[in-house]
Amino acid sequence: MAQPDSKKIFFENLSGAGKAIAVLTSGGDAQGMNAAVRAVVRMGIYVGAKVYFIREGYQGMVDGGDNIKEASWESVSSMLQVGGTVIGSARCKEFRTHEGRLKAAHNLVQRGITNLCVIGGDGSLTGANLFREEWSGLLGELVEQGLIDADAAQRYSALHIVGMVGSIDNDFCGTDMTIGTDSALHRIIEVVDAIMTTAQSHQRTFVLEVMGRHCGYLALVSALACGADWVLIPEMPPEDGWEEKMCQKLSANRAGMKRLNIIIVAEGAIDHNNKPITTDYVKNLVVKCLGFDTRVTILGHVQRGGTPSAFDRILASRMGVEAVLALLETTANTPACVVSLSGNQSVRLPLMECVQMVGTQLAWKQARTSTLMSFENNLKTYKLLAHRKPESELPSSNFNVAILNVGAPAAGMNAAVRSAVRVGISEGHKMFAVNDGFEGFYKGQIKEIKWADVGGWTGQGGSLLGTKRTLPAKHMDKIAEQMRKHNINALLVIGGFEALECLLQLYEARATYEEFCIPMCMLPATISNNVPGTDLSIGADTALNAIVETCDRIKQSASGTKRRVFIIETMGGYCGYLASVGGLAAGADAAYIYEEPFDIRDLQANVEHLTEKMKTSIQRGLVLRNENCNENYTTDFIYQLYSEEGKGVFDCRKNVLGHMQQGGAPSPFDRNFGTKISAKAMQWVSKKLVETFRQGRVFANTEDSCCLLGMRRRALVFQPVVQLKEDTDFVHRIPKEQWWLKLRPLMKILAKYKTSYDVSDSGQLEHVVRNRPKESDASAAM
Repeated sequence: MAQPDSKKIFFENLSGAGKAIAVLTSGGDAQGMNAAVRAVVRMGIYVGAKVYFIREGYQGMVDGGDNIKEASWESVSSMLQVGGTVIGSARCKEFRTHEGRLKAAHNLVQRGITNLCVIGGDGSLTGANLFREEWSGLLGELVEQGLIDADAAQRYSALHIVGMVGSIDNDFCGTDMTIGTDSALHRIIEVVDAIMTTAQSHQRTFVLEVMGRHCGYLALVSALACGADWVLIPEMPPEDGWEEKMCQKLSANRAGMKRLNIIIVAEGAIDHNNKPITTDYVKNLVVKCLGFDTRVTILGHVQRGGTPSAFDRILASRMGVEAVLALLETTANTPACVVSLSGNQSVRLPLMECVQMVGTQLAWKQARTSTLMSFENNLKTYKLLAHRKPESELPSSNFNVAILNVGAPAAGMNAAVRSAVRVGISEGHKMFAVNDGFEGFYKGQIKEIKWADVGGWTGQGGSLLGTKRTLPAKHMDKIAEQMRKHNINALLVIGGFEALECLLQLYEARATYEEFCIPMCMLPATISNNVPGTDLSIGADTALNAIVETCDRIKQSASGTKRRVFIIETMGGYCGYLASVGGLAAGADAAYIYEEPFDIRDLQANVEHLTEKMKTSIQRGLVLRNENCNENYTTDFIYQLYSEEGKGVFDCRKNVLGHMQQGGAPSPFDRNFGTKISAKAMQWVSKKLVETFRQGRVFANTEDSCCLLGMRRRALVFQPVVQLKEDTDFVHRIPKEQWWLKLRPLMKILAKYKTSYDVSDSGQLEHVVRNRPKESDASAAM
């Protein structure tokens, strides 16, 4: 950790001594709420504050008694992986009345609580803000009634509120993702993937209803993630005559040898006359018009259930810590705020600005277009990929674009290829697929790929095109010959660190081979997330989920046994992203990585720290180790050290996760991240092809014609690969600066270590912006 300087505020300078913080969950439950509660409790205790649970939401605040109970460090152990909310949530009519809020104020003042962390939807947060505005008046009434004295009213004169949005619908303005949305998408996609196999067996049409009474986010994004044939959402009532168009689409797909059809309907879907569009109506329509064997599946509360995804655990943990920081920094004049996610950054937004933007359907539409994951962008992307225009309506560009995968396989690669192929065809290009990376390129394994060829690819793991680590440097002549032979005018490379090296070699070869003077774009796709120029890579989220699910099962295996510590080895090369972020999501006690050097004294200190924790109520310990963190302190060495030093207190087990981190179906995040950045890349390629077409040929030799498309903080940015050389450690194949290293202190704090935490990059109070520049529309988190 860097040393403090005048420009940075360090966490050690913030004190919560004397403060009392209460946390409650209200409204509908959402996976990840427990991770947020855990983070608030542990961060609050860490800074010296008293932290209280308020059980059963506002009802518990009104009833008081044992519903408001001080939390301890151990009281939030083993809840990270639990779905729902263990402190309970309930609708409370009494809190909506003045008398109910008066009771709640009395219960809080009795315990000295003047800081509230509310996890819920817009209704819960609106209620909290009203409570805050009435606070001084409520205290005055309590003094008049003799329930508190004037001194107490003076001492607790201000109530501070910080909100976190927990809602699977993702229906709150100002944040890209609400807690629980990603997990709900996991449940939906698991069901859709399972249904697709049975639908293919019988040539059936399935109509699925997903939650979303007023918001179609789950329906739209799950349709993108599974390549659904049709989607119906409340924000965009279909045009008159949609029934005929939908049936034509289904019929055309079936005629194209597609054995199944998937239609996704949001529960609040309506037509132009505000008449509900039900699943039964859609089913009867398909049966009547097409005679297809059609079944209905209503997912219901399945979407709220199950264990939270890695994304939701990390999001909730970051938000919980940020909420405590916001409460520590608040003053009497600070407005109630909501902790939100914008791109890859935490931000704080005035609570009532966000609520007012959600107040009407029109405001909701405007608000969504202001976020990084624009609702409109999701819809455009879906239409672009799901609905093929007739040949007569397609532009004729006469350009040939080749796509290939390079490096190790990563979940989401196939979704990116599908997106690129279909967007390219829509732009009028002829698309070519290259099998087995640059090895297949120089061997001539190149063939045209059409719209229907990539059907059903979004849910497939690995690389259907095949991928190799071969670099082009030794085969430039043969690759140039193949490019001439197939008249390749642009190149899209999807892969990891090797893909970056490939593009750098092709760029440098432009001086010798004019065939490489074409637009070239790279999409980062690697589970290691070690590519410079991007904060996130396609495939990393799926790998994180695999790690977290395995860690959950491993920890559960120790349930009911004596105290046990698990040593888990993750992949990642020299990049510690999987170990660090996976450790944060799984509740690890330590994570050893190359980027943060450690020695035997550090290992010994970690063992002693874990020993002390084991002497309390903690039953299980988890230690992650990145595969290349240290050549001498191997997984076996750490296992043996912990086993020896823990004798009499705990025993040890070890696991090497290996290639299971590369396998499996891609997560909803990776499917949509790959889909949308690939679509953006192809639009960039089309633009560059037009710009560089002169005198009957494409000629592009500038730096900005050979780029990597990555997510940087809040935006998707095209960066010349040659400019990324300075940011890269080529020996260890990692970027010189990595944003996720700032999350490591969070993992240590939540594991009860004393550490410094730089809060200079924490969220700052911003305002809700209706229209941001188009270039900042990253659409990146999903």
